[in-house]
Amino acid sequence: MTLKMTVENALQAKKEIEKLETQGYTLDDIYIFAHDKKRTKDITKALDTEEVGLKEQGFLDSMKNMTSSRGDELRAKLAAAGLSDQEAEQYEEELDKGKLVIVANKSVE
Repeated sequence: MTLKMTVENALQAKKEIEKLETQGYTLDDIYIFAHDKKRTKDITKALDTEEVGLKEQGFLDSMKNMTSSRGDELRAKLAAAGLSDQEAEQYEEELDKGKLVIVANKSVE
């Protein structure tokens, strides 16, 4: 099952992640997205959550993201974390507003 939510900041994200852990999700099941790459990396590192990379996307999609716009890259990573293309587009719009998106997915391999 894939859970998706938006939060305003890292403090709210931490609280939601703690709730997800009580529901049986591990930090390896949880992904945090921000529109800004540095913000994503900083929050992911601080909260010790998973990062979407080769394991989730595969080599070709990861390479393609290097030349894609940030919006295209975010939608691809959201989809790799378990969202449908339509959901990825919807949540990418939330990222454009400065929010954080949390995706918890036990089935991403």
